[in-house]
Amino acid sequence: MSKPDNPYINSLPGEEMGDLNASKGWRPPVPASSRDRGEGPFKRMVLRGATIIDGTGAPPWGPVDVVIENDRIAALVGVGASLDTINPDRRPAAGDFEVDCHGKFVMPGLVDSHAHIGTPYHSMCGVEPPADYIYKLWLAHGVTTVREMGGLNGLGYTMQQKEASARNDIAAPNILSYAYFPAVNDRVKTIYTPDQARDWVRKLKNRGADGIKFFGAPPTIMQAALDEAAKQGLRSGCHHAQMAVTRVNALKSAGWGLTSSEHYYGLPEALFESQVVQQFPTDYNYSDEYFRFALAGQTFKQAAQPGSAKWKEVMERFLELGHTFVPTFNIYDANRDLMRARRADWHDDYTWKAIWKYFQPQRGGHGSYWYRWSTTNEIEWKENYRLWMQFINEYKNLGGRVCAGSDSGFIFQIFGFGLIRELELLQEAGFHPLEALRSATSLGAELLGIDHETGSVDVGKRADLLVMDHNPLEDFKLLYGTGAWRLNDQTGQPEWVRALRYTIKAGLIFDVDELLADVRELAGDSWGDDEERPPHVR
Repeated sequence: MSKPDNPYINSLPGEEMGDLNASKGWRPPVPASSRDRGEGPFKRMVLRGATIIDGTGAPPWGPVDVVIENDRIAALVGVGASLDTINPDRRPAAGDFEVDCHGKFVMPGLVDSHAHIGTPYHSMCGVEPPADYIYKLWLAHGVTTVREMGGLNGLGYTMQQKEASARNDIAAPNILSYAYFPAVNDRVKTIYTPDQARDWVRKLKNRGADGIKFFGAPPTIMQAALDEAAKQGLRSGCHHAQMAVTRVNALKSAGWGLTSSEHYYGLPEALFESQVVQQFPTDYNYSDEYFRFALAGQTFKQAAQPGSAKWKEVMERFLELGHTFVPTFNIYDANRDLMRARRADWHDDYTWKAIWKYFQPQRGGHGSYWYRWSTTNEIEWKENYRLWMQFINEYKNLGGRVCAGSDSGFIFQIFGFGLIRELELLQEAGFHPLEALRSATSLGAELLGIDHETGSVDVGKRADLLVMDHNPLEDFKLLYGTGAWRLNDQTGQPEWVRALRYTIKAGLIFDVDELLADVRELAGDSWGDDEERPPHVR
């Protein structure tokens, strides 16, 4: 067949979205090129007297001395039944660097299973934040691994940053890179046949990608791509976009070998009983972001209800397939309470100017659809969440894998803070705090195929660890960079209390206070003396 007139037909596999954005004058974040924070790795680091939350769902245990040699956990030594019964004779030898963790908690670094190293879209509203701003926000919230889900900056950009992070040349989490599959009309389309799909997947593998991000595709093309991805050892995820979901819903793609469903699109469509197409009003226009997101909040109400035969049938089929859900509850949180999301504590000091301006009501900015948002919209989305959360919680209870992802950079969610909000929302859905942390650690590592390397506190694994002053199981709000507002009974004054003290990534230890101070300075400088700065973020 003849190729259509398409300026991106000759883009390298994985560069299509980046090339499209560049053609519009949208710039990716300035990549990080050096490291000004983090000490180590050390020949021998010892964390003394910690209580361990290991990331598997097991209860805490301790006190434990954790020995780290270079970038690996070398030993976990129980040194007593309590801090009062520590036996000095049981303690490992001294390290080149030690951290006093008596009374503190140590757990695995968090895995953000749906992340973006910024987005060129932010440059629509001014100077986009540098990658250093994003990485430091992630590290300051304990994120030591991210799955870059879609490669909006282009695969070459992500691969260069991944390699720099692996060498510890930059202060950044470990990065896995998933590239956009160019086969839908409303984004970039360069693939028109199953053979082209297979060829693209093979070339993507040769470029070093870790996986593929789908937004849907014609069925024969998507099936061929998923089959070839399995042969090439590439994992996959799909945002089952409304423009493609009538042909391929989440259950159909799972049957073809899709690794994970992102967000929730495609799940209610798999649960439809008396229809195939969502009940769209006749004046619906997907290009209008208000229509897109307002109507997306009605889908679960049109689907099979909890406990019904269809609900159970779909649930059982997903379980048989071993499918994974990455719900990203946090990224739509504003839909059910816009005022709360807009006035979140962290915007004051941590939100970059162009990101804040991008969040405001505008025509053409993805996720900036607040020009008509109403009480009715929020009520519909609250009901959507109730049903969505019930499905996800039941799926987890039956043995299905659910992982934590943030998708930050849109809809009033910023990097790092979004993943902590995801932990809160998993708990709201019915997850025990240990289950929520499991989704964000060991299960996330399983999904990415790196559980032999990270995701739990185990001897031999990479030293991706968090050191916390307080027990995160008591309140996930303590993990926010802002901390949580508490009353100090000794002073009679309210104060901000924060848990995370150090983030250790591959044996490199970061002081969270330093990271947060850097981000505050970066964000503040982005505003300068701008008179348009809203009062609550001054």
